[in-house]
Amino acid sequence: MWNNPRLLNTIATLLTAAACVALLFAAVQWLLRSPLFDRCDLGQLRKGYYGASIMPVAVMRELTERLPQMRLWNFYGQTEIAPLATVLKPEDQLRKPGSAGRPALNVETRVVDDAMRDVKVGEVGEIVHRSPQLLQGYFNDPERTAAAFEGGWFHSGDLATIDAEGYLQIVDRKKDMIISGGEKIYSTEVEHVLYAHPAVLECAVFGIPDETWGERVEAAVVLRADESCSAEELQIHARQQLAGFKVPRRIRFLSELPKTGTGKIAKRWLRDAAGKGD
Repeated sequence: MWNNPRLLNTIATLLTAAACVALLFAAVQWLLRSPLFDRCDLGQLRKGYYGASIMPVAVMRELTERLPQMRLWNFYGQTEIAPLATVLKPEDQLRKPGSAGRPALNVETRVVDDAMRDVKVGEVGEIVHRSPQLLQGYFNDPERTAAAFEGGWFHSGDLATIDAEGYLQIVDRKKDMIISGGEKIYSTEVEHVLYAHPAVLECAVFGIPDETWGERVEAAVVLRADESCSAEELQIHARQQLAGFKVPRRIRFLSELPKTGTGKIAKRWLRDAAGKGD
């Protein structure tokens, strides 16, 4: 629905009277491209909350520059934790770009290895939580419940690093991590680089089975209106900032990326379509 100009223009108009707004990443992207965005008086808009999926740093910076009066909060969590786990406050948006913040009130959060040991600063591990606001279990699914609470902590399925101040940086979903030639590749790292290219509106990076390397990196990209860019140009751009094995082997250009009902990019659909050669 986010590519519907009439809907986006209506939302942009409604925002002129708003003091606070909750933002999905997909909505932010398309609102920033709406021709009404700069023509509307959004001076009343003072607070913005974003979450549901990782906000690329380039998009967050643009939103901050174009709405300097709006204070932003990043909320990270999941349905099972009702749904808030960590918060990145306004004063940390530019100081900790891309971070999911620190644990919220009544939430304990760790980043651990497969043996449930805390990882070192900067190392990647899985986010686990303890909190009275967590679910007690999955309905009629004791096996899934036991697996989710293995070791006495709830396993989020998200991979992250943690810094010396306790701020989380989400790097990927466990199921979305790509292993190519034995090397771990986090899709969000590659996506942040692609988003920094001025022609890119949206992108998604994912792994495709490969007989030689196990998996190979591919990307789906939506270009901004009136912009043009070749796959080779994007690969050169990525290679300037990433190791060669992380650069997408193939980049497909789409008019829009498939989304779930909550506005998240449907990577499973993209993987399936790429695997079929669509």
